Amino acid sequence: MGGSENPKAEVVGRLVESIKEISGLPECQNVYKRMYGNLVRRVKLLSPLFEELKDSDESLNDEQLGAFESLRVALDSAMTLLKSVNQGSKLYLALQRNETVDKFQQITEKIEAALNEISYNELDISEEVQEQIELVHAQFKRAKSQSEFADLQLDVDMAVAQKEKDPDPAILKRLSEKLHLRTINDLKKESTELHELVIASDGELGDCFETISSLLRKLKDCVLTENPEVDTLESEKGSIKHRSPVIPDDFRCPISLELMKDPVIVSTGQTYERSCIQKWLDAGHRTCPKTQQTLLHTALTPNYVLKSLIALWCESNGVELPKKQGNCRTKKSGSSLSDCDRTAIKALLDKLSSNDTEQQRAAAGELRLLAKRNADNRVCIAEAGAIPLLVELLSSTDPRTQEHAVTALLNLSINESNKGTIVNAGAIPDIVDVLKNGSMEARENAAATLFSLSVLDENKVAIGAAGAIPALIKLLCEGTPRGKKDAATAIFNLSIYQGNKARAVKAGIVVPLIQFLKDAGGGMVDEALAIMAILASHHEGRIAIGQAEPIPTLVDVIRTGSPRNRENAAAVLWSLCTGDLLQLKLAKEDGAEQALQELSENGTDRAKRKAGSILELLQRMEGEDSLQNS
Repeated sequence: MGGSENPKAEVVGRLVESIKEISGLPECQNVYKRMYGNLVRRVKLLSPLFEELKDSDESLNDEQLGAFESLRVALDSAMTLLKSVNQGSKLYLALQRNETVDKFQQITEKIEAALNEISYNELDISEEVQEQIELVHAQFKRAKSQSEFADLQLDVDMAVAQKEKDPDPAILKRLSEKLHLRTINDLKKESTELHELVIASDGELGDCFETISSLLRKLKDCVLTENPEVDTLESEKGSIKHRSPVIPDDFRCPISLELMKDPVIVSTGQTYERSCIQKWLDAGHRTCPKTQQTLLHTALTPNYVLKSLIALWCESNGVELPKKQGNCRTKKSGSSLSDCDRTAIKALLDKLSSNDTEQQRAAAGELRLLAKRNADNRVCIAEAGAIPLLVELLSSTDPRTQEHAVTALLNLSINESNKGTIVNAGAIPDIVDVLKNGSMEARENAAATLFSLSVLDENKVAIGAAGAIPALIKLLCEGTPRGKKDAATAIFNLSIYQGNKARAVKAGIVVPLIQFLKDAGGGMVDEALAIMAILASHHEGRIAIGQAEPIPTLVDVIRTGSPRNRENAAAVLWSLCTGDLLQLKLAKEDGAEQALQELSENGTDRAKRKAGSILELLQRMEGEDSLQNS
């Protein structure tokens, strides 16, 4: 009998521990509070069943053991989910809500299915416990079929807060409550969590980071309006503020205890005044002064959210805004002024130069974020010599490193003088190689980089000669909506150079352009017409477009399109019809005359000129036909 009791003791003991762990979890303070609380409460109610079974001498059959094992697996999954939704950035968790709600639903279904396999009548338990377990089972069954996971108000509020520049304060107030971001302390913690999330994801949050930052700024305004943390005599009655407001502790540097002017975050997530922590680092320390943890790196990340909170607090309390003490104010003659952390940038460049793939990836990701942040950083990073190192990483075998490198170069290229530095570093062939062979995100950002570089006319020739155009056309056909637009703008810009027009035509650009033109809902009509208008001025382009039989579609755009699209459609039609009697006849047959007449009266100046020229050609053709017939 002892052999038959061991499996029971093991599975029941593990279930008791799982339930105890889940019951002891801390309260959830975010958008999942209700779901989290309901799941914890229901699991907790299972405890009496397994406590009684643990003390029982009765053995379990294989079917009962299998049901309990299924329940144990489901509870392990529940534990993992509950822990994951109760830590990290609350705004990020809220943006992931659809996926997380699905996980709660799945866990609920798994637990209910496992409970459904248990035959309570066959177990050695009291009637009271049996009734309680059947009640809990009924609750899981109802939860599985009900919409307790839905929160329509939250979904609507989140959508409006993201979309609108200045949302209704009532919406932000509801979100502040639902997200448990009610105080400056809450917002500061959220800012730190966001920083840690960026580091943990190698900065690869894409548009999500911008969305969270935007929401955080809006919530910050709401919180400061609702709960200004100031020292007032009778704030509830709106009395006059004390002349010397108490500075919130979170606004003080932990080292100097003074109001922070330029708050920065170190790798442990703690925030300090830049000049204070820099002196600490310059003295050779490699630990966090507040936590004494070893710093993983010495890069200092600006805490923009806290800085704006301090600025608003100063404004609200009549305190003079602290003057920022930059670290890059004294520089050699001929060098531009910048406010950035050269020491941190140099440390990142050392990592780029290392042979450690993880260090290279992390450093490239940090530089990508810094270069995106502001113009000063773009100058500092380039002057520090980062560009040649980033160009080398374009050939990295690590996809993420390659993505970071090409995107960092894209962000650096916003600075006009950096464009030349990037090209002189031999970047164009490597960027084209990323465009051909990189991940989809890397390809899209490579296309955007080529567009940025092609602003300079001499680069248009080099980019076209490097074989970029066929790869851009491939991205135009198979990229995401953003990737297609990046490819289209690059192709348009490159095609200003006559030689690249021929390259684009030979690479088969016309067919996808016509497809975009016919798919009005695809969002690429504007780009397709702009490229066609520029290609139609080239002999080979004109022939290729004419062979694709575009006239019915062009006439339709002239009738119903936007002013700019009508103008470009007329320009393409004019190029096709000038000197080509067949195309002119096709235009007449497709009813172009009436559409052009209306355009000549109501279009843009250029559209009026093109429409008038085509109408003259049509009238001339009709006159010649009349002479021949007579």
